[in-house]
Formats: sequence, structure tokens, C-alpha cells
Amino acid sequence: MTDDTPRHSERKIDRKMLELLVCPVTKTTLEYDAARQELVSRVAKLAYPIRDGIPIMLADEARKLDD
Repeated sequence: MTDDTPRHSERKIDRKMLELLVCPVTKTTLEYDAARQELVSRVAKLAYPIRDGIPIMLADEARKLDD
């Protein structure tokens, strides 16, 4: 029995969905970081995690970016 489910790091995010998402804090565009599985807001200096292919768009769950 084989598992054809993509591993966490191999999951792809729908580009059309990314175009619709904005930072909930600043309402600015986000950058997709495939290596870290995060959506990054350079303006807010926050990185929102993507878990099981689902963006977690909560400021409380976001990682703060260093300057």
C-alpha cells in the first residue's frame, strides 16, 4: 500500500487563491514562501503559516519577521 498524499513540504498552493488573499492586518499583498510553507507580509513583517495546504490568516498565529 502506497501513500500518494504529498508531504507537508511538497504541497502546492493554488496561485489563484494566493491572488485573492491579503494580509489581514495591512490588507496588502502576500508573498508565498514554499520552503517555509508561509505567506509573508513584508509591510506587517509577519509570516502566516500554511498547515495541510490551508493558510492560517490569524495575526496571533503569524511569525514575526526580523528586520
